Amino acid sequence: MENNEQPTNDLNFDNRIPLEDLKKAVNDIKTELAKVIIGQENFIELLIVSLLVDGHVLIEGVPGIAKTITAKLFAKTLKTDFSRIQFTPDLMPSDILGTSIFNVKSSEFEFKKGPIFSNIILIDEINRAPAKTQAAMFETMEERQVTMDGTTYVMETPFMVLATQNPIEQEGTYALPEAQLDRFIFKIKVDYPSVEEEIKIIQTHHERKGQKPQEQISGILTPEQLADFKSKIQDVVVEEKIIKYIADIITKTRNHPHLYLGGSPRASIATLNAAKAFAAIQGRDFVIPEDIKKALVPVLNHRVILTPEREMEGMTTDSVVNMIMESVEIPR
Repeated sequence: MENNEQPTNDLNFDNRIPLEDLKKAVNDIKTELAKVIIGQENFIELLIVSLLVDGHVLIEGVPGIAKTITAKLFAKTLKTDFSRIQFTPDLMPSDILGTSIFNVKSSEFEFKKGPIFSNIILIDEINRAPAKTQAAMFETMEERQVTMDGTTYVMETPFMVLATQNPIEQEGTYALPEAQLDRFIFKIKVDYPSVEEEIKIIQTHHERKGQKPQEQISGILTPEQLADFKSKIQDVVVEEKIIKYIADIITKTRNHPHLYLGGSPRASIATLNAAKAFAAIQGRDFVIPEDIKKALVPVLNHRVILTPEREMEGMTTDSVVNMIMESVEIPR
């Protein structure tokens, strides 16, 4: 080798993408929320991942387990606008999207934007509203725009819908159409806390002495930082064998004997995007099979439907998805 030649090093294990700021911001959000929210680490991580990949989240759980307050406090860690919409049986599409009002002075109709025109939107009890109101969300959630009277209004970024629903009390509710369910990247099932967490919840509430939880949470992430992090996640490396792994699992859901409906290609893309975010928040610039496994259950929870026989037996979508994961060979 000539003296003026520099030796090449093909084995460089350093990250090709600078992810330290992203990892720190995610940890800061988790720490901030931990001031008020006890447990629910998986719930919070899924909310963060969804935000990083421009996804919407459906949150399911019985009343009183902090679904709404966690969503509200999560929104408060972002330095963006927040809007809350309570869905009811008499809610109309115009109550969400807005309506055109005649201006007497200008003799023209003016569009008054509804509460959907915000950055983080919390929809409480989404299954309380009738089908036409739910259908009004289709374009907004998928294309991030509202078309009214022939004019298209583009939503500001970031734009994220957090919707809650109660799985128990079904009287006076309307099942969400499959097309709308498919627009949520995750369906997160929130369970009761453990005994230890319950004790800590009671102690924390007692020690707050009436102080509102919102007053303890500070903004962490700006829209500019978020846009930068999203751009970095797009560059996370995904090998061909990982892509095949995703395709094999999703394809198996379509012909599995326990499932009446399998996952769509949108489920495959959602799994890929979520896995890239899971890798990035761990400080890795490449996806591994464990990232895929973490994403699959929340991605498929609402996209696959059990056969009536398996549903009557008490089987869950989670167990079938895990069964399929175990049957597919992990790439090495």
